[in-house]
Amino acid sequence: MSSAKILIVGAGPAGLSTSLFLSKAKIPHTVIDKAIFPRDKICGDALSGKVVHILNKYDKSLVEEIASDKNYIGSYGVSFFAPNGKRLDVPFSTNPSKLKQAPGFIATREVFDNFLFQKAHSPFADVRQNTSILNLRRSENQILVSYQTDNSIREELFDLVIGAEGDRSITAKALAPFEKNNDHYCAGLRVYYEGIENCHAENFIELHFIKDILPGYFWIFPMSGNRMNVGIGMLSSEVSARKVNLKKELEQIITTHPVISPRFKNAKAVTDVQGWGLPLGSAKRIISGDNFLLVGDAASLIDPFTGEGIGNALASGRLAAEVIEGAVKTNRFDAAFLSEYDKKIEASLGSEIRLSHTIQKLAKKEWLFNLVVNKAIKNTTLRETITCMFEDLDIRERLRKPSFYFKLLFNR
Repeated sequence: MSSAKILIVGAGPAGLSTSLFLSKAKIPHTVIDKAIFPRDKICGDALSGKVVHILNKYDKSLVEEIASDKNYIGSYGVSFFAPNGKRLDVPFSTNPSKLKQAPGFIATREVFDNFLFQKAHSPFADVRQNTSILNLRRSENQILVSYQTDNSIREELFDLVIGAEGDRSITAKALAPFEKNNDHYCAGLRVYYEGIENCHAENFIELHFIKDILPGYFWIFPMSGNRMNVGIGMLSSEVSARKVNLKKELEQIITTHPVISPRFKNAKAVTDVQGWGLPLGSAKRIISGDNFLLVGDAASLIDPFTGEGIGNALASGRLAAEVIEGAVKTNRFDAAFLSEYDKKIEASLGSEIRLSHTIQKLAKKEWLFNLVVNKAIKNTTLRETITCMFEDLDIRERLRKPSFYFKLLFNR
């Protein structure tokens, strides 16, 4: 058994994914989180096909357990609403008849994160809650971590620290400072409603691209118990430049939008409006170095177009665990060795994030967004490509082939 001391800071999806895959590799480690579980996290609550894919990589029984839990609702696709009001329904799977369960799910983060938190407890994981990081500093070839737990302050040396505390990661600030750029940051608001009418029979999530908030969108995500996650997200730079009051914009859409407001006539909000920030993957930042790795939102890995972060959080945790396994075997925790993590992130997520960033920039143009949706309604190739993006299929090879663009332009 390894004598290396490994600390994961943060027990959200990224940190817990790292922990689960380390336990699978029989590598001892510690996980700490400042909260006491179960706890909520402001989020869109959608668990994409990528989430299902990563969980299946760990243990297929987890997805089977989720599918049978009444706290989760299965979702089979996404509905895009263009600024011109046209609706494009795109299934999450190219062959839904062969699915054993839904390709995606929706549940509160209180439910999902606690599910992962309980699964993380193992002989190889020392999982501690109600434990807050106070400070991190280098001490020769290790990192000295100061933390508070049970009303006492302690210090401990670790060979490797994984920062998984999300957007406000203390680990990231201490070991890889990064200046926030509003062009690569999104502001989001969320509120739960009951009684919204005319939702998709197969629980498609809804993304409404409305002129005044482009390249952001308004969303409606169905949940169990006739509850809906309703929200709005917009680039922080656009919010500042246009002096947008997101809360007022959210309320105005719900009460006056010609397509959306009639569906809310008998609906009622069951929570207050809450906000959070999303560090987008379109900004390059340092995600590894001597004795540390950053995963999930701490590494700014949120999809720039969809705003989805849970799938990339789980994926980065799995990749981090792979690199950590090699580091433990060779007893190397230096920046040169850990840079393998950067390479894995680039190979797995880089092309996808760049493509999403391109789409995000194009989505600023109302006429172009309308054109794409109009085209996709008629074009099978384009619809299938969008499905593949949600289905976690590797579309990079297709994008390199001239035949793809020929079909895109001329197929109907």
